Amino acid sequence: MPELSTGVPKGYNTVSPWVVTDDTGALLDFVAEVFGGQELGRVPVEDGSIGHGEIRVGDTVILAFDRRPDWPVIPSLLRIFVPDPDAAFAAALAAGAAVVTPIADDAFGQRGGRIKDPFGNIWWVSSQREEVGPDAIWERLQQPEYAEGMRIAQVTLDAELSGRDEGRSSAPVRDRP
Repeated sequence: MPELSTGVPKGYNTVSPWVVTDDTGALLDFVAEVFGGQELGRVPVEDGSIGHGEIRVGDTVILAFDRRPDWPVIPSLLRIFVPDPDAAFAAALAAGAAVVTPIADDAFGQRGGRIKDPFGNIWWVSSQREEVGPDAIWERLQQPEYAEGMRIAQVTLDAELSGRDEGRSSAPVRDRP
């Protein structure tokens, strides 16, 4: 039943991610195993593929369905906040994911990294470790260790999305405009 004041159904958020994959059933199993997701349902269609699936992770419902053969591959980019990013990262790797960006602490007060799941989706696995105000974030980004962390994050994502062995070097982080 929709919240009449917002139009959002109870139990859902204003924006919900859709993930299109070649094996939605296996994706739902991966999310349940690695991130503690609770599957809400999967609806098979005539050919046995999944026409609609849903899984709740924390306060978010991820919607998914199988890609049709004549559709392009559409990897999703998702950020997930977890209590222990190191444990979630390890669980993802054990379930067949690959490292995109190594886990590290960043200028935003978060600890996390990126993995690519077995279906081609990239997940930012993060946890907020401390509250950092906007001015402090910009100051931190001027510090060599945080600037290097940002550079590594940009270069590793560029390499993964472009298919190159190495990402393009990015410009150094500068003072805000």
